Amino acid sequence: MTLRIDLGGPRAGRLRFAASPLAELTAMLHVLAEPAHHPRLAAWAAGVWAGMPPELAERLREAEFLWRSSRADFLVPARPRPTLAEELDDVDRIDDEAYVTAALITTCGSNRVRFGTPSPLTDAAARERALDLAQARGALQQAFAERLLTDPAAVRARVRRTLEQCADAFFDAAWTGAAARLAADLRLKNDLLRRQGPAAALASVSRAITLAPGGDHLVIDKVQDKTAFADGTGVTFLPSVFGSPHLVVVHAPGWRPVVQYPVPDEAAEPVSLDTVTRRLEALAHPVRLRLLRTLARGPHTTGELAHSWELSAPEVSRHLAVLRRAGLITARRDGRYLHHTLDLPAVTALGTDLLAALLR
Repeated sequence: MTLRIDLGGPRAGRLRFAASPLAELTAMLHVLAEPAHHPRLAAWAAGVWAGMPPELAERLREAEFLWRSSRADFLVPARPRPTLAEELDDVDRIDDEAYVTAALITTCGSNRVRFGTPSPLTDAAARERALDLAQARGALQQAFAERLLTDPAAVRARVRRTLEQCADAFFDAAWTGAAARLAADLRLKNDLLRRQGPAAALASVSRAITLAPGGDHLVIDKVQDKTAFADGTGVTFLPSVFGSPHLVVVHAPGWRPVVQYPVPDEAAEPVSLDTVTRRLEALAHPVRLRLLRTLARGPHTTGELAHSWELSAPEVSRHLAVLRRAGLITARRDGRYLHHTLDLPAVTALGTDLLAALLR
């Protein structure tokens, strides 16, 4: 499972390393939405929730559509600014079509949910599809999508106010400590890029990223199997203190590709997925590994999994039955939807390298 990013040429200048306050805030919001993904930050997340004003907590839960399973592209900027306010100003300049399309990406996989022409803002069929997909994620997510499609300007303003409130509630304090670590990592990466070239800089980012021998494209171990194009604009790399173990990649058409990578800490870097696969002889089927990587990002229905990986629903059901018998997933019914969830404690018991590889 790899994502290939065509750089359009081998020049080192096509890689940019920079820090983004908005991307780091988004990483924090993901931790708050999925603390089980980040055991080392569980105490931080619990403290933030405990001290958070109830109104802000409600706003974060209604908008978690934007950062829980996938990150809305506009929350991981390709051209970072020094301050959160400046980056939010840039988001305000995005047109409604681009904003809504990015906000309604609801899943991970080789067929991430996207809307081209016609737009769900103007086409009834596209709108119905978007709402059906949102409904499967839950009542709050459905309500958020309905408001976004009905009145994009109002929702955009509300989301901005919510992110600004996060700055006062917890981001500013956390950013003070994170910024120093990000700056140190950026000095290292830019020095490697300048002195030893892009291959050395990328090797220090993650073993999940490799530069092709000709230097014209990147290969990234991700849950997607697809190719993206930098179109001559290059790729932006954003370090993150709160993002570990995720390696987040934004690669939508019309957006400069962005990779948000975890800053190394005292923990060893996760082993490759190939190594994990060898350890999991009981999970030797590649389709089941793909389903697990999707479920590691949040609960999904059988229909969503089938759509994400372009499989039939019966085929997905057969693989899910195997995973359930292995004790690796659980199921919970919500109305007419049956949501399948990765059993994180069971996976963690197999080894932290496994959990990190699935969440990459």
